Amino acid sequence: MVWHASLQVNYRLEADRTVARHVHKGPLRILQSLYPEGGAICHNVLVHPPGGLVGGDRLDIDVTAAPGSHALLTTPGATRFYKSLGDAALQHTLIRLASDTRLEWLPLETICYSGCVAENRLQFELAPGAELIGWDVTALGLPTAGQAFARGSFCQHIEMPGVWLERGRIDASDQRLLDSPLGFAGHRCLASIFFCTGSSLERKRRDLAL
Repeated sequence: MVWHASLQVNYRLEADRTVARHVHKGPLRILQSLYPEGGAICHNVLVHPPGGLVGGDRLDIDVTAAPGSHALLTTPGATRFYKSLGDAALQHTLIRLASDTRLEWLPLETICYSGCVAENRLQFELAPGAELIGWDVTALGLPTAGQAFARGSFCQHIEMPGVWLERGRIDASDQRLLDSPLGFAGHRCLASIFFCTGSSLERKRRDLAL
């Protein structure tokens, strides 16, 4: 069975409390909002009950935040791309932040199993004063468990329009890329951490970061 699912999450500041409103289609949703850091910061866990994607599956995640809101989104487990019979599986995440908002995008890792045909797209749009911190971690197979990434492909797309565009394709048959010291040097995990802003950082904040 092929799954097409979508989730729209909107964060708003109401009486000094960030609240989440969401609409979903198919098996993709967020759990109850939590406030371990106080009412100003809303924590949510994004769940996909089928537990992974196979060829032909598509997940669309659309996150928006209204001025003054602050939220954290994570997942309870890894995103898993399983073996495909030919069609691609796609996860597309679009994050749009209004002015003076903050979002922490902290999902657990993505695992690409042998034989998958997978694409992961992540796009950000930030208004002036908005800030986003997040990460993206991908494991190619589970080699220590005897499940090498021997076949298939993985495409990664990370974009902040007008600022950053990263797009790459990893094919399991490309041993020069996977094993060369100029490529992955035999490692099977890659990760990015990013801090994005809709405005230039003040010099004082840049200096503190260093």
